Amino acid sequence: MEENMRQPLMAESSKQPPYSSLITYLYVGHFLARWGARMWEFSVGLYMINIWPDSLLLAAVYGAVESSSTALFGPIVGQWVDRLTYVQVLRLWLLTQNLSFMVAGCTVIALLVYSSLKLTNFTAFIALIILTNVSGAVAVLSTLAGTILIEREWVVVISNGQSQEVLTKMNTVIRRIDLICKLFAPVFTGIIISFISLKASAMTLALWNISSVCLQYWLLISVYNGIPALGESSQKRIGRLATSDSVGYPSTSQDTESLLSHEGNNSKSGEHKGKGKIVDRLLKIPYIDAWRVYLQQQDVLPGVALALLFFTVLSFGTLMTAALEWMGIPAFVIGIARGVSASVGIASTFLYPTMQSRILTIRTGLWSIWSQWIFLIPCVASIWVQNSSISAWMLMGGVAASRLGLWMFDLSVMQQMQDHVPESDRCVVGGVQNSLQSVLDLLAYIMGIIISNPKDFGQLTMLSFLAITLAAALYSIHIYRVRKHLFHFEKLFLMIRSMIGSSEE
Repeated sequence: MEENMRQPLMAESSKQPPYSSLITYLYVGHFLARWGARMWEFSVGLYMINIWPDSLLLAAVYGAVESSSTALFGPIVGQWVDRLTYVQVLRLWLLTQNLSFMVAGCTVIALLVYSSLKLTNFTAFIALIILTNVSGAVAVLSTLAGTILIEREWVVVISNGQSQEVLTKMNTVIRRIDLICKLFAPVFTGIIISFISLKASAMTLALWNISSVCLQYWLLISVYNGIPALGESSQKRIGRLATSDSVGYPSTSQDTESLLSHEGNNSKSGEHKGKGKIVDRLLKIPYIDAWRVYLQQQDVLPGVALALLFFTVLSFGTLMTAALEWMGIPAFVIGIARGVSASVGIASTFLYPTMQSRILTIRTGLWSIWSQWIFLIPCVASIWVQNSSISAWMLMGGVAASRLGLWMFDLSVMQQMQDHVPESDRCVVGGVQNSLQSVLDLLAYIMGIIISNPKDFGQLTMLSFLAITLAAALYSIHIYRVRKHLFHFEKLFLMIRSMIGSSEE
């Protein structure tokens, strides 16, 4: 039904002004915001190791703080985005993100310049470390707010009333921008670190966020002012929230409210009424209410399947990089392999629109998740390879190839949520989705702490593969529930029969 709503209306489309230049503004603004975030994401581990040499403690603590903050406050951020106007979210997002990265960059500079601080003034050293961690966590949460605003709201509103291909194209371009930043921002930062210094890279990060915030705001506010649908959607949100607040209901979908209607039954005993009031109060707690809204969506299984993919060491992250270095793979080779992996991810953003147009969004997700699973089989096989060099190359090759399926699956799940999640729940669901992904990411770090010996990396590989297998199974169950079948076996049989008939002739 949602896809039919997106079919182009010839009478309306001819009247719509050309928004191509404004869409370009949106892409450029998104690029500037993501570039700064990716610079920090790559650099922070190097900063922490340099501040406390020969120990991964500070880097591990920062990773835990960042993942925990998103896991705990992600749903709250989603509700916060839902209850403010687009302009308010835009201003708070850009101001908070850039200010937080600027503060984090300045504290890192102080820690690097005064490297003996932990010996001369340990209290000041700990205070700067805490400030760096808090600033980084706030920056990540504000980045999440911007992601929800752009990817979950603006893209859907701008493409509404147009063909499905418009939404698909915008999704793929935005994901492509993110992957390009993920590929080239570390290269740019690495050049500064290698040929100048760590202090210069921290200063570059701070200056980038100071200088780019005004340009980001101008680009994105121009998009908001130039596309009337965004202003209309923002006003509808505020009107809806005002109505729901006056009635006394939380801002959720109609299905959520209908599930609570039975609590007013006068036939219940006093004890049941008391329990009902307690449950009702608990359900109105913002955090619990956000999770309840998420779990009631029809696309909850695809969302959980996507989150399970974060419970993995099969990516060019900290744990796998350390394992590869222990296997004797040079750092520059790991860097090249990481670049190849990112390039495969970028290629997936070109392949996804073609597949989506031919087999639709939901089946593209099925083929994507299982193709990722197939490409990771060499990683599992590498566990039993005695030659560490060959094992490492199998691991890197399998992970790099699997990015094709991973990012197409990510795009498929995101587009399904854009199509099916009610407008009143989009921001909340987006916040909970990111929170769930951070929970699984945090569990992966904990898994690495428990199984910390590089010799046992095969165990981590197997656990990661099992999580991906579970994700693929959950998505397959979702497909069967929706379509009542997984594959068109009758078409396959007809094709085989026609091939046999032609060969006999």
